[in-house]
Amino acid sequence: MLRCRTIGMTRLQSICVYCGSANGVRPAYVAGAQRLGAAMAAAGIRLVYGGGDVGLMGTVARSVIDNGGRVTGIIPTFLQRRERMLTDVEELIVTKDMHERKRLMFERADAFVALPGGVGTLEELVEQLTWAQLGQHKKPIVLANIEGFWSRFLEILDHMRREGFIRAETAVDVMVVDDPDKVVPMIASAVEKISREQMRLSVAPNAL
Repeated sequence: MLRCRTIGMTRLQSICVYCGSANGVRPAYVAGAQRLGAAMAAAGIRLVYGGGDVGLMGTVARSVIDNGGRVTGIIPTFLQRRERMLTDVEELIVTKDMHERKRLMFERADAFVALPGGVGTLEELVEQLTWAQLGQHKKPIVLANIEGFWSRFLEILDHMRREGFIRAETAVDVMVVDDPDKVVPMIASAVEKISREQMRLSVAPNAL
């Protein structure tokens, strides 16, 4: 069972970032991860991520740390060596398997961002989209579409809509941004909107 942590009423506190354990072929991917990490640190937002010190994972985590931010790394036992666990983080959690890792990442995050990545990144992203579609959470989900990396995925979603497999009542709610510097403001605005809605719903019965 998922335990959905209530988004704080005052401000965004943490973002889970999904991304590749490789750097990719475009320098813009690494630069984007660095900029996102710096922006999160500057805003006082904790990074929750997969715990590795390789690829874009290591880049975004080290960027947060180098800029004075806080990082929670969550990594399963079998990946400790393969992804060279980053031990410089403030909080490091080693889980028994991938299922526990993903559950903890979900519980500790107020929002989710997908940087460029491979099959693992895609699987984590789609899982969050599915849970949101099924009403299990309302946490913002953002695609950092650096150099158009996620454009073909967005085309697949459009194809599913046209073919009748994503209907209006089961919409896939994902935000898309090309500029990594705009990710944090976009999520902060979304969290504020969600918080206002939660507050409105909480006081509405008392007004009757």
